[in-house]
Amino acid sequence: MTSTLTREAARAKFFELREAEGLVDDAVLDTVWAGLATLRPEEMLGAWKGGEFTTGHAINGVLGKANWFGKTFTSRSDVQPLVCRDENGKLFSNVALGKGEASLWAIEFRGEITASMVYDGQPVIDHFKRVDDTTVMGIMNGKGGVIDGRHLYFYLERV
Repeated sequence: MTSTLTREAARAKFFELREAEGLVDDAVLDTVWAGLATLRPEEMLGAWKGGEFTTGHAINGVLGKANWFGKTFTSRSDVQPLVCRDENGKLFSNVALGKGEASLWAIEFRGEITASMVYDGQPVIDHFKRVDDTTVMGIMNGKGGVIDGRHLYFYLERV
């Protein structure tokens, strides 16, 4: 069982880890996750800029190479999960990399129901929890996201 931090301690640790250089431990991120509040899908609507925690996960760095900017949630059924920048800096939905787009649901993960994004064309679900009014933490889950038993940890900041 993952130990939990108070919401305030989890937020403080989140921001500390987001600025950390080098590898961040999965177990520490799991403790932060456990201390954060869940979200309703509607709270995710809008445009978000993304970043990832470097944990040594096999996908670390792949999004950066694709010039990943973030995610756009237009409605529960209209989500652009991989908004990237082209060579001219223009934003576009990278449907090739994402194997389509996505939708937004309330899904149980680790015993809590929270806002979650389900990819249309691959077995990946991103779960979200609130850090503060403009920041969420994400965990990539599913057959396509859990590699060698490890999740990818990331964050989104409202644009």
